[in-house]
Amino acid sequence: MGPLDEITLTGVRAFGHHGVFADERRDGQEFVVDVSLYVDTAAAAASDDVADTVHYGEVAERVVELVGRDPLNLIEGVAARIADDLLQHRLVHVARVTIHKPHAPITVPFSDVSVTITRRRLDGADA
Repeated sequence: MGPLDEITLTGVRAFGHHGVFADERRDGQEFVVDVSLYVDTAAAAASDDVADTVHYGEVAERVVELVGRDPLNLIEGVAARIADDLLQHRLVHVARVTIHKPHAPITVPFSDVSVTITRRRLDGADA
């Protein structure tokens, strides 16, 4: 395998019911997700066929679906859920996911809170 290229989606907005507090679970809130997928895009560049790459529109839809699933206490778990799912795509070798919680229940002024995780395929395909 050659060097890995990066496909990035920034600012995918999704609604979920994640959080430690009862009102977060009850009312839900918007989360913002950034995803970077590390793939070899050489075949797609040569063929100019979307079947030879990761379809970023489908990735965005999947992220929204995964954020909307059953509530978790921590955004670390939501980020891991997304990364683990995206690594199931045959072309994805590494997934980096940042999940932002812009309406986190923090008592002081803040701009953003986020967690970023990076996961690699376990099958050794990116070794």
